[in-house]
Amino acid sequence: MTDRVHPNAAAAAAAANGAPAAPKTAPFPATKSQLYGASRPAYRPQPHHRRRRSRSCCCSVCLWLSLTIILLIFLLAIASAVVYLIYRPHRPSFSVSAVKLSQFNITSSSLLNSKFDLNVSTRNPNKKLVFTYNPVSISIFSNEIDIGHGVLPGFVHNTKNTTLLKTSIISKGQQLDSSSESTLKSSMKSKKGLPLQIQLDTKVKLKMGALKSPKIGIRVSCDGISVNVPTGKSPATASTSGAKCKVDLRIKIWKWTI
Repeated sequence: MTDRVHPNAAAAAAAANGAPAAPKTAPFPATKSQLYGASRPAYRPQPHHRRRRSRSCCCSVCLWLSLTIILLIFLLAIASAVVYLIYRPHRPSFSVSAVKLSQFNITSSSLLNSKFDLNVSTRNPNKKLVFTYNPVSISIFSNEIDIGHGVLPGFVHNTKNTTLLKTSIISKGQQLDSSSESTLKSSMKSKKGLPLQIQLDTKVKLKMGALKSPKIGIRVSCDGISVNVPTGKSPATASTSGAKCKVDLRIKIWKWTI
């Protein structure tokens, strides 16, 4: 049976016999990555409780906001229905009662000179609703060609009332392009006369008892009117028997008007 020799004992025996001792090996130095890895704590993923809470908070806010908007729309619809049942609002009506043409000629340099005398009747059919009008801008067209402008002062239109608006529309030295000049000269020679379209633009405020609305834009468009060009000093009377006027609301939203 052989005896186990300890390394230190073997080294001592070798030294006793005069044999040189084995060189001592230095330990291998640790790298930076090993040192960093030894000092860095182990990664432990954290649960995402905060994100869940923020998402649930966001959903709650959106839900309450949606419910609030729906409630406001519902209340507005109820209020509108109540106002309608109490006041029964109706749009005002307009009609062209008389048009006279005193002057209409085109010069050699394509300049238009014209004068119209215009009567427009407007009726408020409401029993409890008063209209307050801003100044009214009036334009006259023939075949979509602008042939005159005018302005009427603002006025208050009381309940169950008919108001007659009178004005003169004068155009002096209005420049025409070749196409517009040719169209107007052709209509001047026609037996049917000049077809006219009259347009009124204004803003109106509604008063219902103690309630007042913001100003609302309206446009009144009247067509079915024709007039012959006067040949002498007497003005020509237009035919207005077939005239019809349409009232449209003009609501402006940001840059668009509908």
